[in-house]
Amino acid sequence: MIQIKRIYDTPTQTDGMRVLVDRLWPRGLSKQAAAIDLWLKEIAPSPELRIWFNHRPERFRAFSTKYAGELARNPATAQLRELITNNPTITLLYAAKDPALNNAAVLQRYLESEAQDASKT
Repeated sequence: MIQIKRIYDTPTQTDGMRVLVDRLWPRGLSKQAAAIDLWLKEIAPSPELRIWFNHRPERFRAFSTKYAGELARNPATAQLRELITNNPTITLLYAAKDPALNNAAVLQRYLESEAQDASKT
């Protein structure tokens, strides 16, 4: 199971393995308070794409498409797939304020879609 959660939310036992998927460390949060198992910053959108998107809702659809293209070519995607295979629950952590318009939401959909495609073959 892949879930997403804002890193500022309180960690819970149901989080499973907690993976921060942002390139930048969240502001005002200590590493201890973050309670992450892994910081996989390589899976985050490229700096150019992140800056272009700038959390502007009108750019989210294009951002999602461009980020999915980056994920398809990113070696860190295979690393995350392996973690998912070996852990019953993975929580992808993000710092953005919007729970629907962020890179973790795109990453979750990408990984779930990939898993569905693999199960069809």
